[in-house]
Amino acid sequence: MMYQRLRDLREDRDLTQQDLADLLKVSQATYSRYESGALDIPSTSLIKLARFYKTSVDYLLGLTNDRKPSR
Repeated sequence: MMYQRLRDLREDRDLTQQDLADLLKVSQATYSRYESGALDIPSTSLIKLARFYKTSVDYLLGLTNDRKPSR
């Protein structure tokens, strides 16, 4: 579920894998592996993605269906 959410969020914003790779300071190939589930995403990158998408890490991980971050 997590990997599909990452792809959906990226595609909803018309971003490329390279755009997200640049944000996370990794190669496009590494980001592609994150998105496919072939490589675990470091917690620091999950936090960056959650902030970028204005959602929660819990949403990215599939622990909640609520996109809004709790505060």
